[in-house]
This record gives sequence, C-alpha cells and structure tokens, in this order.
Amino acid sequence: MRQGPLSGLKVVEFAGIGPGPFCGMLLSDLGADVVRIDRKGPGRSSPADITARGRRSVALDLKNPAAIETCLKLMEGADAVFEGFRPGVMERLGLGPEVAMARNPKLVYGRMTGWGQFGPYANAAGHDMNYIAITGALHAIGTKEKPIPPLNLVGDFGGGALYLAFGLLAGVIHARASGQGQVIDCAMSDGAASLMAMFYGFKASGMWKEERRANLLDGGAHFYDTYQCSDGKWISIGSIEPQFYALLLEKTGINDPEFAKQMDRGSWDGLREKLAHVIAQKTQDEWSEIMGASDVCFAPVLDLDEAPRHPHNVARQTFVQVEGVTQPAPAPRFSATPGAIQGPPPGIGAHDREALSDWGFSGADIDALKAAGALAG
Repeated sequence: MRQGPLSGLKVVEFAGIGPGPFCGMLLSDLGADVVRIDRKGPGRSSPADITARGRRSVALDLKNPAAIETCLKLMEGADAVFEGFRPGVMERLGLGPEVAMARNPKLVYGRMTGWGQFGPYANAAGHDMNYIAITGALHAIGTKEKPIPPLNLVGDFGGGALYLAFGLLAGVIHARASGQGQVIDCAMSDGAASLMAMFYGFKASGMWKEERRANLLDGGAHFYDTYQCSDGKWISIGSIEPQFYALLLEKTGINDPEFAKQMDRGSWDGLREKLAHVIAQKTQDEWSEIMGASDVCFAPVLDLDEAPRHPHNVARQTFVQVEGVTQPAPAPRFSATPGAIQGPPPGIGAHDREALSDWGFSGADIDALKAAGALAG
C-alpha cells in the first residue's frame, strides 16, 4: 500500500540517467505510483542504484508498434509523464506531446534536457558541468586558480530534477483545476540560472566581485570557510552575523583586536591564516565538543562513511538501509502523510504483468503484447 502526500498520483517515467531517475525517486518516495518504461536490457538491478528505488519497471521494445501503443495507453491513464531524451526523439517514436495529449488532454508532459527544447545548444550533448557553466554558477565555484565542478548537484539534481518535480506537480494542480494539461520544458541550464537568483542580486547591488574566494559565501571570508584540524580532518564555520562571529571568537579563545575587522575584505586573508593556525591546534572531535550545536554556525566536514553515523543524522534517521545499502531517507518530512521508500531498485521488466494489470490492461492484453514481442523484459 503506497503512502505519502502524492498517493494516488500516477506517473509514467521513460528510463534515463541523472536527473530523470532522481525526479522519479522523489515522486515515488512521496507516494506516487511511478511506472518506469525500460528498454530491453539486463534483467537484474543493483541495490546500489539508489535513484532507481521505489518504481515498477515495464520493459518495452520501442521499435514495436504494439509497444508504442502500450506507452500511449499508459499515458492515457497517467497524471504526468516525463522523459529525458534529446529534442525530437519522442516525436520520432510516435510518443511526442501532441500525440499523447490528444489521447489525454489533462496529461502533464515533462521534458528533461540540459539545454532545453530550443536554442543554439538544444541538440548538443552535454553534462552537468556544461549546463551550469553558461549560467555563472561554475565560474563562481572553486579555487582562486580555477572553477571546480560542485559534483553534479547544481545542474542535474538542483537545476534539473527538483525543477522537473516542481514543474510536474504545478502542472498537475493546474490540470486538475482546469482540465488542461501542458508541456514542461525543463532545462538544467534554466534551473541552474534560477538557483543563481540571489547572486545576481548581489552583483546588481555591488556586493559580488567576479573573483572566486573573494566574496562572502564563496570561501573568501575567513568566517565562512573550512579549516583543517590537527588530525587532518576538517570543520566548517559560517559565523556571518555579528553575534555568531563574537561567539566564534569566544569559543576559539581569540582576543586579537584585528578580528574586529570582520567585514573588511582587505583583512580577510590575514585573518584566515590566523584562524587556521588556531583551528589546527585541536582535532575535529575536540572542536565538535567545543562548538557543536552552538550558535557559532559550525559542523564537522564528514565523508560518506561518517555522515550516516553523526548523532544528528542518527536522531533524525536521515539515512536508512535498503537491502544492505545505506542511502538517504525520503525528504522532506510530512506530519500527516509521511513518505516512504516504496521498494528497492527494480529489475528491468520485473513488473510487466503486475504494473500493466494495475493500470488497466487485461490478462489477454498482456499475453498479446508478449506474443507480439512488444514486452522486452
């Protein structure tokens, strides 16, 4: 029995990589019934494929007309569908928005790409780093010497999957009120640009320099940076507000009058060196004991083994295990309709009969698809 605030929402996902699967995971974690359309491939799945969790897989040979018709029938009964192919691919398959929405006018049709459905780069290949490079985000992140990709959090997942999920749900709300579906053109480059809104505001107000590690939030300020401890581990300090900065000086035992120049950019490098020397005298655990859970705005910098064991994460059950694999729990949390991981990553085609039956296909329909070679699982 599915649970969560999206219980009852029916979504068709065309299997892809990166932001698409992550969006599907988010929707499933909050209770949506997400059926993933897979192409023919290995039948096994790895429990470590975390972003594939919680869906049912139907494997179809999309070169088979009966499989295309099956996709359209699934979309007839869906609230939303999303795909992550280059522009034009779904149209060539006979599964584009015009065809699908002629069958289901209330359908919300999500299109997840890096560059969007139009524009000079629309048909070009790319990856997360490329999509955030043209927004100003990548230029602002890194060392003084060079930009450094911030994993693929800003483009794929922040600017892509989260905006796709947000767009799909907004479209469904509108469709339920108006009876009218629509296409969601979700470009990672658009989403990453949107995430930069505050920084464009900083630039417009003269608060942002076009240099890395020269600004308040990019590691330029000595009170908003990471520091290495005596054991080689690191801590993060974000003491921006005056009262938090005063507490930082108190907790570290610093009484150097130079530290009164908190917002003097010309003093930041020198003060960073002094603060680094103080931090280097103690271990990460010692600083956690001194500053943890205080208003210094402090946290230890943890690796992927350490993070699930941190007392705060343990208390909130931020991480869980599924089939022996440690992974993030569903987020955010709902008081009345909590989400839940609906199951481990599915094998390709593992739910051909079950999912199709639940979505209105008869046993005879499914047998006919098998006989026609449309089911590829």
